[in-house]
Amino acid sequence: MMLKLPFICKRALVAINSVAHSVNILDVPQWRIIPVATLKNFKPPIKYDWVEFPEKSKLRILPKEPQLEPGVLKAPKMTRAIIDKRGPELVHTTLIHKQFGIRAKGPGELKFGHIEMIRNTINRHIEEKRMFAIWRFDAPWKAVSGRKPGIKMGGGKGNIMYYCTPIKSGRIIIEVGGHVELIEVYRPLRQVVQSLPFKAEIVTQEILEKEAAKLEWEKKNNLNPFTFEYCLKKNMNGVQIYSGPYDYIWYNKYR
Repeated sequence: MMLKLPFICKRALVAINSVAHSVNILDVPQWRIIPVATLKNFKPPIKYDWVEFPEKSKLRILPKEPQLEPGVLKAPKMTRAIIDKRGPELVHTTLIHKQFGIRAKGPGELKFGHIEMIRNTINRHIEEKRMFAIWRFDAPWKAVSGRKPGIKMGGGKGNIMYYCTPIKSGRIIIEVGGHVELIEVYRPLRQVVQSLPFKAEIVTQEILEKEAAKLEWEKKNNLNPFTFEYCLKKNMNGVQIYSGPYDYIWYNKYR
């Protein structure tokens, strides 16, 4: 049972010994008030001398479709080419400004509506004097053709419906930085991650360095010789019959 003590100054410490249930404050044998002066230790402010700002602090508007070359009257149609978003990203996997960003955890494609959603969400929380954000992917360039529902088959390939940007797993989508900490930009980044059409996550430079160190440690200290690569090459239990061509490249890490 909680005892209700009389009003005491904030700079006081109440020490109550041998308090039993259902006992009034007057029945307590010993209690005393010890005045104490509190001291708060604040961390020194972080210095951002190493941060380099780009020319524009906010995300720029990307074109909805690519511009045609001079003399080309009709936009060319493209094949589906699933390989454009299949497998791991090999180039854009690190943070240029060494601060914060969003990384794709799986394959997908970004349409113009998704790009505008990212731009509006991030720019709404960007303070131009001390924060910035940059794109890490190209504007929509891949033509996706199709037909409207209810149309009969035949007549060749359908017209272009929209343009998109294919995204591979592990690619950095945007970067946010400046004189800012993660707690200040976490909310808009989380909102973008939850609204993307594929799985994504918020990453920092510390997270990327820890992941790289963990991969190296696992390679050096791995005691289990029966990895997926070993079993596939040795054809253990006839696993090669059920394996595809990409299993020999990515060893079941990507599809």
